[in-house]
This record gives sequence, structure tokens and C-alpha cells, in this order.
Amino acid sequence: MSAPLRQRLPLAAALATVTALFAGFVVLAAPAAAAPADPDDEGEPPLLSEVLESTGRGFVEARTAVEESRKRQLQLSLELEKVEERLAALSPQIGEVASNSYRLGRITPVMVLLNSASPDALLERAEGLDMIAMHDNKRVRELNEAREQAERAKAAIDAEVAREEQQLTVMRRQKEEAEKALRLVGAVATNGFVSATSPVARQAPRNSDGSWPSQSCSLDDPTTTGCITPRTMHALNEAKRVGFTRFVSCFRPGGPFEHPKGRACDFSAQQNGFGGDATGDDRLYGNNLTAFLVRNADRLGILYVIWYRQVWFPATGWSSYSGAGGDPSSDHTNHVHLSLL
Repeated sequence: MSAPLRQRLPLAAALATVTALFAGFVVLAAPAAAAPADPDDEGEPPLLSEVLESTGRGFVEARTAVEESRKRQLQLSLELEKVEERLAALSPQIGEVASNSYRLGRITPVMVLLNSASPDALLERAEGLDMIAMHDNKRVRELNEAREQAERAKAAIDAEVAREEQQLTVMRRQKEEAEKALRLVGAVATNGFVSATSPVARQAPRNSDGSWPSQSCSLDDPTTTGCITPRTMHALNEAKRVGFTRFVSCFRPGGPFEHPKGRACDFSAQQNGFGGDATGDDRLYGNNLTAFLVRNADRLGILYVIWYRQVWFPATGWSSYSGAGGDPSSDHTNHVHLSLL
């Protein structure tokens, strides 16, 4: 199918083609001691993974924009509060300005001459009235500047509120699309793997506006002979730093998804490779690693996590899945899959 035709497919039609193809997203089949492989990398129809990846990215981008907008609103509100305090302090002084204007009138050469008995008195009066006028003008100017500053702050707050609402609408839409895609393949919401005691990861670099920078497969992958992105390297190092040091494989050539782009890693639950279903300590290791990744998804820039027949997306949380290959690699019962933005 040509790329233009694929782009014209309605979302509903695209999703309908993948009801039986969820394995195209979650199925990984490989020998026990090798990195899992994705047999559906060459699938022509738009796969469920494509839908969920796009909604996941859109959701994270919108959520980041909302968070930045709320920070900006807080800053503007604090600025407005200070300006309003300044206005309150200036208001009584403007009363003095009005009083001076009423008592003394405008300072003109005629007024100065008529009210001066001698040249010395004329100079003293001129200097005094001039100082009063300069002081009054300064206070009026400060008041006008404060009012203009308050109006600008209010307008900026209104703009940020509108931006927040717009991005919240995007988040709702992306969440609905992701949930629709998952329902088509029989996914069921679950509690997944969550722990409030999981270690806290260090923040991966972001742009100044809080968004995630675009990154290429530019660093040597320490787990293979391929490459990974700086963000993948950061996530890998953070996992190792807090104790998740078992076998990992990241880069894998071929296919349209994250592994060949250096944006995914498979973390084995076992020490030396991808074996059978994880049990006992191995399964606990996978549970703990998964909880760590999900707790730190926003710090690491995570797109989705898969472990033990369950998948986590930022827009939907945890869901179970069916239709995998029935083996440990396809069902992700021997490794934790991590994909990053």
C-alpha cells in the first residue's frame, strides 16, 4: 500500500484492520538467549502500535504544554499580585496630586510673577512649584505604568488559560482514541504495576519550554553493536543506577518502530538472556523494574511499557492484552519492553 493511500485511511477503518493484529505491537518472538524480534515489522496496514504511538506522543506533548501553561499562569498571577499591591500604594498619592492641582493650579510664568513679592521670592516659589509638579507627574506616570502592566498581565493570564483549555481538549481526544484502539483488541484496564516506593529517576534533558527535544540514533548502544538516542541512554543508565543491572538489549535493525530508531530496550527478567516465563525472584525483578519505569515516565520521556501481558500508555494507564503468540517473548513474560519518545 502506498504511503499516500495509508495516510488517507480513516482511523476507524485503520483500527478495524488491526483487531486481530495486536500482536503486531506486542508480539516478540526469538530464541531464548537472543533479543526478541518483531515479526510484524513489515505489516502494510496501519497497526495498532502506530495508532497508540501517535496518540501517546500527542497526549504527552499536550500534557507538557498544559504543565508549562499552568507554570506561566502562576508566574503571571504573582506578577499581577505585585502590580495590584503597587496600585494600592499609589492610589492615595494620586489624591495628593489632585489636591495639589486644585490648590496650586498649573505652574505658569504669570502665576509665579503675580504671587512673588521679590525676585528672590519669585525664584523660591518657582523652584517649589516646579518640584511639586515634577513629583506629582512622576506619581501619575507610575500609576499609569502600573495600570498598563496589570492589564498586560491579565491579558497574558487569559491567553494562558485559553491555551491550557485547548491542550486539555487535545489530551481528552488522544485518550479517547487510544482507549478506542485498545477496546477493539479486547484490552481491559488493570491496576498494572505501580509502587510509591520505587526509586526516583533523574530528569532527562528537555527544551526550555518543557517539551522533549527530537533526537536521533546518535550514541553507541552499550548493549548491542547498534545505536540509541541520548534519551534512551539516559533511561538505561538511570535503571542501572538504581539497581536494575540484568541483561538488556536495545537496538535491533529493521522495522518501523522504536528498536531500529534507538528508542527502545528489552530488559530481561533473568540474569543472562531471554528465557522462559519469569517466576519467583525473576518476576519480582520485572515487577519492580516496570513500577520504576512507570513512576518515572515523565522524567524519562517514556512512550509505553510492556510486561507480563500488560501494557502501559501515558494516555490510558495500564491495560491487559490478548492475541499474543503464547510464548514468553510474545507475551512479555520474560522481559520488560521500554519505548521512549
